Amino acid sequence: MALSDMIVYSDLIVTATMEAYTEQAEAFNAASGGTIVLDSQAMQGDFRQESMFAKIDSAAFRRVDRYASNDAVSATQLSQIEDVVVKIASGYGPVEFEPSQMTYLQKNPEEAIANISRTLAEAILDDQLNMAIGAGVAAIGNVAALTNDISATAGISQSALNNTHALFGDASMRLTAQVMNGATYHKLIGEALTNTNTLFQAGNVTIVNILNKRVIVTDSPSLYLSGTPNKAYVLNLVVGAIIVSDSGDLIVNIETSNGSQRLVTSFQSDSTYTMGLKGYAWDITNGGKSPLDAEILTGSNWELYVSDNKNTAGALLISDADL
Repeated sequence: MALSDMIVYSDLIVTATMEAYTEQAEAFNAASGGTIVLDSQAMQGDFRQESMFAKIDSAAFRRVDRYASNDAVSATQLSQIEDVVVKIASGYGPVEFEPSQMTYLQKNPEEAIANISRTLAEAILDDQLNMAIGAGVAAIGNVAALTNDISATAGISQSALNNTHALFGDASMRLTAQVMNGATYHKLIGEALTNTNTLFQAGNVTIVNILNKRVIVTDSPSLYLSGTPNKAYVLNLVVGAIIVSDSGDLIVNIETSNGSQRLVTSFQSDSTYTMGLKGYAWDITNGGKSPLDAEILTGSNWELYVSDNKNTAGALLISDADL
């Protein structure tokens, strides 16, 4: 197989991969109710920064006695806040194979392209979802007023979920989806909950409907923490809680090299996406640019910039995973 043939195929792989990713992302968005959104919006540079006016303090409003003396009052300052979205880079491969093992590619290249594209699209989608969930757990878990931690005494229950929703007070109806792992989900099923409506399923991600609230079921690593006790996390999210934007800059390279007893061909790709959390700004100074997993999953790198917790991504429940 000539290298020129492989370059042609790599172009087709890029097209097919993005098409497969787009189809899965659109299906996920529809099923998740728009709480975790996967879209395509290119962004230049390492960050996207957006300023906006902060909510004016309620102290600016007062009751007035029209017949009293016209005394001086303290002024309330108009201020601005800043939202920061961060760009995250990822790579896939290299995946090596010997051209002699791929003779079927000449016979049916479409089949090979479909397999590589599907695998790459699933890997991109899994990474984006896992990082979105991990960032959500880290950021929200760093705000005590939005975290219901019962892990020292209790396991998952409907009452615990309800108490977590209550952290949003009169805005609790904004919480429209709950993200949990499979073990946590089945414990809720054990509480005599029933489910017959599967909204989305791809790879290891399932979205179902329980009591008219969406439940995103996935064994994301960020939803479980080993320790004493072992902890299970449930993210309770509002619409637009986490926005992940694929940059559309997938680069694929396939090359064949000499130097071994047999020719070796390798496949490798690079891509980026951006991530933003509702009510939280990426800390440019401490989190840095092009962050790795450790930075993304550090709660203090996501700064709460709104004054009202009801205007944030959601609330977090932490329970004993073994109870």
